[in-house]
Amino acid sequence: MSEARGDAVRLGPWSRPDAPLPGLAALIEAAVAADAIAPISGHVLAAVHGGDARVFPAQDDSGRDLVGVAVALAGDPAEVVVNPGDRGRGLGTALVRAAVDGQGAVWAYGNLPAARAVATRLDLQPTRVLLQMRRALPIEPTTAPLPAGVRLRTFEPGRDETAFLGVNARAFATHPEQGRLDLAGLRDEMAQDWFDPSGFFLAVADPGEQILGFHWTKVHPHDENVAGPIGEIYVLGVDPEAQVRGLGGVLADAGLRHLAERDLRTVMLYVEQDNVRAVRLYERFGFAVHRSNVVYRPRPSGA
Repeated sequence: MSEARGDAVRLGPWSRPDAPLPGLAALIEAAVAADAIAPISGHVLAAVHGGDARVFPAQDDSGRDLVGVAVALAGDPAEVVVNPGDRGRGLGTALVRAAVDGQGAVWAYGNLPAARAVATRLDLQPTRVLLQMRRALPIEPTTAPLPAGVRLRTFEPGRDETAFLGVNARAFATHPEQGRLDLAGLRDEMAQDWFDPSGFFLAVADPGEQILGFHWTKVHPHDENVAGPIGEIYVLGVDPEAQVRGLGGVLADAGLRHLAERDLRTVMLYVEQDNVRAVRLYERFGFAVHRSNVVYRPRPSGA
């Protein structure tokens, strides 16, 4: 979320447009150029283009130019962007207020100073902190052996979907996004250009085929802060019923080596700040916090 101008601007109302929003791509491009961070997440942007998201526009007085927007998908926190040239006079505050009124919460990607100022002005409090961590590749050699009774293989489309989803559901039972992944959502991800089963590692029981954990990697063709492609620990999870020590580290190592073999020089990941165990694992692998993404909500009455 950002701060911006509020004069000579038409605000709202919330709607679900059935056609691409004119000017949205240019608005996002301008914000990325100014802030070095994408203000609207990819899956929400896709939902806007597909007519599956709600939109609260801010247009200039002519009604032709989009100068800011709040977007929202289902029950998720809203996302807000303001044109850099229109910042500084209250439009960000107005859009964030509309976002919170409409969705109950708003994301602040990067938690930039303007976002923190708006949160203070509207008496919003941080209720979730999603860390983006990064490190350089390649990684240092390791001598850690596979745990006894475990072997690694890659994901096989048409064979592993159901078993993977079961492990994912248990590993991310309390996660607001990953925990709700279903077969349709998995198939949508597998249909994306970036999907590569050779970078989707499974730890399975040996002998047998029970999936104990997984490391699903991803490669982004570009990034706001890195020249060229960047790798990602997209999802790493261990079945809480597996009872195998050290499995997360083994899976992390396998995926990071795979990304390094693709000549990538930087890798990133997202992890909840309060998932102390996972944060410590990634710190052991040399990751450091690159930025924080924060969900803000209204402060409870009387707090």
